[in-house]
Amino acid sequence: MINFSKIIKQYPALSIVFGFQLFRFILLPFMGLMPQDAYYHFYGENLSWSYFDHPGMIGYILRLFTFIFGKSIFVVKFADFVITSLTLLSFYKLASYFLSAEKLKKSIVLITSTFFISILSFNSTPDVPLLLFWTLSLLFLYQAIFEQKKLSWVYAGITMGLAFDSKYTAILLQLGLLAFLLFSKNYRKLLISPWLWLSLIISILVTFPVWWWNYQHDFASFLFQSSNRTSSISQFKVSPKLFFGALGHQLVLLLPILLSIFFLFTFKYVKRFITKFKLPNNKTLFLLAFFIPTFLGFFLLTPIYWVKLNWMMPSYITGIIIASMFFTKKLLKYQIIISIVIHLLVSIQILFYVVPIKSDDTWVGWKELATEIEKLQEEKPNTFVFSNDGYKTSAALNFFMNDKVYAQNIIGLHALHFDYLGDDLRNLKGKSAFFIDSDKRFKNEEKRGKLIPELTSYFEKCTELKPIVISLRGKKIRKFWVYYCENYKAKP
Repeated sequence: MINFSKIIKQYPALSIVFGFQLFRFILLPFMGLMPQDAYYHFYGENLSWSYFDHPGMIGYILRLFTFIFGKSIFVVKFADFVITSLTLLSFYKLASYFLSAEKLKKSIVLITSTFFISILSFNSTPDVPLLLFWTLSLLFLYQAIFEQKKLSWVYAGITMGLAFDSKYTAILLQLGLLAFLLFSKNYRKLLISPWLWLSLIISILVTFPVWWWNYQHDFASFLFQSSNRTSSISQFKVSPKLFFGALGHQLVLLLPILLSIFFLFTFKYVKRFITKFKLPNNKTLFLLAFFIPTFLGFFLLTPIYWVKLNWMMPSYITGIIIASMFFTKKLLKYQIIISIVIHLLVSIQILFYVVPIKSDDTWVGWKELATEIEKLQEEKPNTFVFSNDGYKTSAALNFFMNDKVYAQNIIGLHALHFDYLGDDLRNLKGKSAFFIDSDKRFKNEEKRGKLIPELTSYFEKCTELKPIVISLRGKKIRKFWVYYCENYKAKP
């Protein structure tokens, strides 16, 4: 028989890592479908060179997993869990290049116990493959630079390209690499190395699908990701609410002690550079080159722009390796205790849905909604379904329903990648439809009592029906307004 108590005593770090991962895996079957899961699964069902709001790597991964294991919520979550587990293995290998055996154990415990690893394990987003290819890129770049392995330049080029095929923020990999070489006296000569430029050229070639899609669609994705954000930042309106909101997110993702250590060593190294023009040793400089631009860069934006909680995640990889150099056993113990408490609270929420979520960013109610809509379609055959909330309701219903569900492009509004599916909406002309709209601040079961203006422009007649109210264990938790719209005009 396996003596688990003996294993825990001999390998405490391994036991903690295994415990957290086992906990996450056990929770997978209880996780409902998030709108993000549905939307990126929708990517995979509609294969393309790239997509309007992000590159397609997460969609390709979900397509692969559902092709092998079948279409289910568990398989979607399992894909995220597997890719994130590979990220942890890659992190362990990367950290081993920088840390002693004792600090290496701290680093793997630190990253595994963070809540951001749980989010990546449970929720499909472009950050899931981004973190894997980001970590692999750093691993190969280390081998290329510090161990003079020429072939590693090629591998690094491939993984940097795949990171960009996951999310556009991966461009910070190439920028971090060039910044490190520029500031490092010992390795500055690599700036004229053909291997460096071969690596960069390979990384660009691997991103060809993203550029080709954008070329075919007037660079719509690049403009979407840049123009609105640049415009908001240029207004330069300081808002403490934005700053504290971003800070609160980082406190949850990293937990207070680890985030405090991040701030501590960031201040230390930045102050040393500004006041004494002194740089750390080459290995620490390498880690900082892939931490400072992403972590500090985005944090400096938080007073004037809403920085999403996942934007800083790539910086965590090298940030946690540096933090491991500062963590004492006592601090690590407290970090683990806080993490366990938070994970237990989250598991209670997942299992029992104690606190109602006043948002469409929830895992409950989508399947039940699909069932109720199918009943309506049985009463009114030859109808189609659409929604108007960006992507969430439409993507979730597409996952659970056999018939295609449309988005707000039906009524002439921009609808993210739904605009680029090649649908000829004229084929729907003359049909009737069910329009579904979520009541995010659900307070009662009454009808809405009004129409959105676009409905009357695109349909001959619209009638509000009884709302669909979703219950869980006898408690009413979600509400959707329903409209029966007759004779679609296709063009207003």
